[in-house]
Amino acid sequence: MTKRVDLNKDCEAVQVPAGNRVVLPAGTPVEILEELGGVVTVEALGGRFTIAGQGVAALGDPPGAGAASVAPAATEPGRVDEQIVWAALRECYDPELPVNIVDLGLVYDLAVDALPVGGGYAVTVKMTLTTPGCSMGPLIARDAEAKLLTIPGVRLSRVELVWDPPWHPSMISAEGKRILGM
Repeated sequence: MTKRVDLNKDCEAVQVPAGNRVVLPAGTPVEILEELGGVVTVEALGGRFTIAGQGVAALGDPPGAGAASVAPAATEPGRVDEQIVWAALRECYDPELPVNIVDLGLVYDLAVDALPVGGGYAVTVKMTLTTPGCSMGPLIARDAEAKLLTIPGVRLSRVELVWDPPWHPSMISAEGKRILGM
């Protein structure tokens, strides 16, 4: 179900699929298409855009906007394990599909390493995109890095885009296929 609202202030957005950063002016009518993982996808001015972070406030009170993304709790105080990282990555979505990057089969590898100085952890993720020319790649990688930094104890996050092996629809999980109607 969609909802129409007028932006209550200027709002930074990212054009889908071009990946261009734009500012949608206050008063612009938008149609909210979906809200997944704290990112709201809207139609406005004849195009599709994603709005995230502080920009979501310009929408007033869209569905789910009041609920903050909550990072999963560590299994032990101060400990970050792979299960927690996978859960955080499941909150990161491809802006063009209603499926998270894990269920799309885009995440190939991850590592959680204790930092030698100052405590905390560094998380490194290797992921791909559905196509090498996907202009949304940098946005998806930045969103994944930001989600990882919401995990208590994670001080550094790095997402590396890789192309081997090439992504194929057979990599989509059973849940992802269900959502996509495959």
